[in-house]
Amino acid sequence: MATVVLVIHLFIAMALVGVILIQRSEGGGLGIGGGTFGGLTSGRGAANLLTRTTAILAASFIGTSLLLAILAGNATRAPIVLDQPATAPAPAPQEEAPGVPSAPVAQ
Repeated sequence: MATVVLVIHLFIAMALVGVILIQRSEGGGLGIGGGTFGGLTSGRGAANLLTRTTAILAASFIGTSLLLAILAGNATRAPIVLDQPATAPAPAPQEEAPGVPSAPVAQ
């Protein structure tokens, strides 16, 4: 489920970037833009269409972002070692210390 929503989210993000780049620059800060659709619609109609499309894509982007956050919060995860209570390690068996060698006894 989360993978499907993530793919949709990525498509919406790419479409949003594309629609924003198509829009005419008001301030002319970059010196680009201002192109028309070749008679598709009037200048005002294209601006309204792009503004509405941007608003719809932005709302969809926020909606899928929230849905992904909810899905990530509800996802089950593997237990982490740090989350488990600490247990004392079992004591290692004591080995007998080697004895002090004694002098050989003559027979």
